[in-house]
Amino acid sequence: MAGLTRTMSVARQRTRSAGNDPAWARPALLVLLAGTTVLYMWRLGASEWANSFYSAAVQAGATSWKAFFFGSSDAAGAITVDKTPAALWPMAISARLFGVNSWSILLPQALMGVATVATVYAAVRRGLAGTVPARVEAGAGLLAGAVLALTPVATLMFRFNNPDALLVLMLTVAAYALVRAQADASTRWLVVCGACVGAGFLAKMTQAFLVLPAFGLVYLLAAPTPLRRRIWQLALAAAAMVAAAGWWVAIVALVPAGARPYIGGTQGNSVLELALGYNGLGRLNGDEVGGLGNTNDDAGWGRMFGYANGGQISWLLPAALVLLVIGSWMLRGAPSTDRVRASLGLWGGWALVTGAVFSLMQGIFHQYYTVALAPAIAALAGLGTGLLWPRRRTMAGAATLAAVVAITAAWSYAVLQRTPDWHPWLGPVVVVGGLVTAGVLLGAAYLPGRVVAAAPAAAVLVSLAGPAAYTQDTVTSPRSGVIVTAGPSVASGGALMRTGTGQGNQQGGSQQSAGGGGEGGPQGRRVVIMRSSPPPSAELVALLNANADSYRWPAATLTSLNAAVYQLATRTPVMAIGGFNGTDPAPTLEQFQKYVAQKQIHYFVDGGGMGFAGNDLPHGGSDAAQRIAEWVKSNFTVRTVGTAKVYDLTTST
Repeated sequence: MAGLTRTMSVARQRTRSAGNDPAWARPALLVLLAGTTVLYMWRLGASEWANSFYSAAVQAGATSWKAFFFGSSDAAGAITVDKTPAALWPMAISARLFGVNSWSILLPQALMGVATVATVYAAVRRGLAGTVPARVEAGAGLLAGAVLALTPVATLMFRFNNPDALLVLMLTVAAYALVRAQADASTRWLVVCGACVGAGFLAKMTQAFLVLPAFGLVYLLAAPTPLRRRIWQLALAAAAMVAAAGWWVAIVALVPAGARPYIGGTQGNSVLELALGYNGLGRLNGDEVGGLGNTNDDAGWGRMFGYANGGQISWLLPAALVLLVIGSWMLRGAPSTDRVRASLGLWGGWALVTGAVFSLMQGIFHQYYTVALAPAIAALAGLGTGLLWPRRRTMAGAATLAAVVAITAAWSYAVLQRTPDWHPWLGPVVVVGGLVTAGVLLGAAYLPGRVVAAAPAAAVLVSLAGPAAYTQDTVTSPRSGVIVTAGPSVASGGALMRTGTGQGNQQGGSQQSAGGGGEGGPQGRRVVIMRSSPPPSAELVALLNANADSYRWPAATLTSLNAAVYQLATRTPVMAIGGFNGTDPAPTLEQFQKYVAQKQIHYFVDGGGMGFAGNDLPHGGSDAAQRIAEWVKSNFTVRTVGTAKVYDLTTST
């Protein structure tokens, strides 16, 4: 009996978190993570290939280690995707283990989402540690994790195969490491922070560096160690970041161009050009040779709240900003090394810098980029609430909590009114519930205890009802295409803002995605239509697979979007002429003619998808792809197979 008692005592202790946590803290965390796992993995394979551009590269990486390392779009190594390849590596390893299918490709993304939620929970708890009661600390961490898990664009990206999942995970782990480093002036944790930011660069290049101003300034001002030591610690962290980001870049730069795939997204076959141009300054000023040019019709300080982005990320953004301001004011007299103030600065700086860049950038911007704001918004919601909750019995604390709930409910109502025919009952319920809950919080001293006790749960339900509904729609409606959004269709002046629903693939038509964002209808914004060829017929697949092993590329076609369709259907390498936009000089006409003469390419396929159409066409760049197409059509006989026109490059006219 005594042994059983000791065993039960040990079991109870293991269900508790560190310190003096309440008994419910660890089980509640496990419930949060289990729920997030179910949410992110439910019908995970329903989106089929999701973004076929990246799925084709995963298929190539699961076939060839060389394609894996360089991030090649095809196993034969014609051209890479227009990003660094780290985000492809977990998916390619999963595909090697479980086979190339939609579930195996998306599984690592979902697991990264769960890990990100856990990391935000841990970071918020660390940020509040020792300053509030343990139950409040745990509750704040759980709130932050729930906010992140139910942010619509986060659900979307952690169920999709774009590079953003790994980027967000690496930056969140970096933030957690910085919280640890700031608390104890730890060189080791600061180096981990730098290395994680560098790893984020290998996922999505220069976007990873948007957190650096906040991270560097917070440690420089708030670490409890002399200034000289802080400076050399930051220098070590910077070195770790450069090493983590630069090792792959250095190897690619040292490998002769003829021994590796062409670097997609560039005009000069240079990974530095990709980082600094197409995925760097070009995103800020719109000056991208071979890119889309300026897509800045909705650029401005209201972009994160507009029709294109509001339902993706902004549900708790007003609350996060209010809590950041109020929390900073409350801690204005705290020591410079105060960990809560440092955490507010870290997450607040992340949100403000990233939000400002996203709002004002003139180049390519897509709605799903806003997932990079989700951890910061979630953390600010948790930290701010954790600071205010112990002060809820004071007039100032009660008024602030009530105002945050009311503002969140009112903004949720405004966002939900953009889809008046979608769950029309939800908006009124949210706003009425929010106002009632705010009133209870404000008048807690005069109301029955049971009523007041229900207020925290009501506040959470009201605040998360809108994003949860968008998240549910995201999970139950398959998403595929190049540009995707979470939630239901949103109309602005008659212009449809829903993108990448996957309907094109399901109906056998071309994928069509509206991009660029903006408001005011078709005349008030630009629209980009990105098209790929329809899925190939069984006859075409059989033709391309016949004798495929005798050729380096059984087929070639214009643009990566078209090549991905044929490659995923045939599971054989397909050359993407011109890369993603069709404006990369890869290959040149002379190189293509050499491949044809050497019998390395069997067929040229014109499936009807021409990459881009609309008001924003890729500007500048090489016209090699069009010259190749013209040469093929002038020198080889065409036949129609299914809906595609096919040229046999082994038989010249």
